[in-house]
Amino acid sequence: MKRLRVLVAIGVLALGPASAGTARATPVSGAADCPTAEVFATNNTAVITDPADPRLRTRLTRFDREVRGIVLAHGARTAGSTLLDGVFWSGEQKQATYERSREFDVEGVGREGLHHIADVIRKQYDQESVLTFRCLPRTAPETDAVEVRAFGVSPARLREALLADPEARERLGGGSVTLDGRLVLIAPVADLPLARRFTAALGVDWNRAEVRYGDEEFVA
Repeated sequence: MKRLRVLVAIGVLALGPASAGTARATPVSGAADCPTAEVFATNNTAVITDPADPRLRTRLTRFDREVRGIVLAHGARTAGSTLLDGVFWSGEQKQATYERSREFDVEGVGREGLHHIADVIRKQYDQESVLTFRCLPRTAPETDAVEVRAFGVSPARLREALLADPEARERLGGGSVTLDGRLVLIAPVADLPLARRFTAALGVDWNRAEVRYGDEEFVA
């Protein structure tokens, strides 16, 4: 399966007014800065259904260097990337699948430039799609998604919640977790009610969750 559907699984409680691309599930001062954009990508083309598969232990070190080179070659910049463990639902196979990927913070790039970079990555690594997220103000016309980051979730817990909720696994698809247990998830704004219920099942503490608004695109 040549695809990347990273972070298709989360919503956020309705928030108060926000003028920047980053907000909190409840008002908290000192919210972390949101990068201009993020690219979620992998070089994996296999369907992995065993959580103990050794391919899920790769650190994608060479891939990290290569993608940062692509970003630089196309006029943008990135300081590095974050390793992610993804858990997704396969409608075709009727079971959970797994994937190692990386999230790249990208600066100095606009909408078209970000799309082009993602398309180059997609073609070079034979992917069905590459996900991008541009941080925007909550009220911006292009804002159509949210990104939620919250500590305290493991890939195993994410898998359990996905298998236990047929509606969430069919509509939301899955999600990802960093190696230190931080949920990093993106969902359309329209899916907030379902996503809120799903994250509650994960035990997410909304008082400590960081919520970013923006524009998502699956570059295919």
